[in-house]
Amino acid sequence: MLKILILTLTTLLAPLAIAEETTTPDPLIIIKTSEGEITLRLFQNKAPITVANFLAYVDAGHYNDTVFHRVINDFMIQGGGFNLDMSEKPVGEPIINESKNRLHNTRGTIAMARTNDPDSATAQFFINQRNNMRLDWAPRRPGYTVFGEVISGMKVVDFIATAPTGQLGGYSDVPMEPIMIKEIVRKAQP
Repeated sequence: MLKILILTLTTLLAPLAIAEETTTPDPLIIIKTSEGEITLRLFQNKAPITVANFLAYVDAGHYNDTVFHRVINDFMIQGGGFNLDMSEKPVGEPIINESKNRLHNTRGTIAMARTNDPDSATAQFFINQRNNMRLDWAPRRPGYTVFGEVISGMKVVDFIATAPTGQLGGYSDVPMEPIMIKEIVRKAQP
């Protein structure tokens, strides 16, 4: 009888112990730009590989003194890959696409930029200025992995999106006046 009671309690309490171990607060990030600050919450439980990758670049200082190099009003702002002179920053290996995570490219979400190869994302990211559901995963159509959301500073995103843009060094939609990412840092949890 005691064995049955112990087995039953173990079976009932084990999920609680596991849940307690894996429940950690979502990381908070501050993007310090030349136009103001943007605070993000990262969804590490929904996009663990992408969040770990992004945080590795943050912790290494990769994003410091880079620019938002692609800005399209009523669409998105993109950064994380170019220096002020539009030279590309070196990056690590690409990560697998996690766009099947059921997170949507809605206004204020952050997602990984990539090439036509779904598993090509490295360091570049974009913040959706509007709902861009066509960027979501669908059968036979890989999407762009959403891994966080703006919790403060959406007015900064909207302001950046209105910047006059043009062609520069073979790139289009480049802000005519550079919009700097001074640094991206982790924000202490309350």
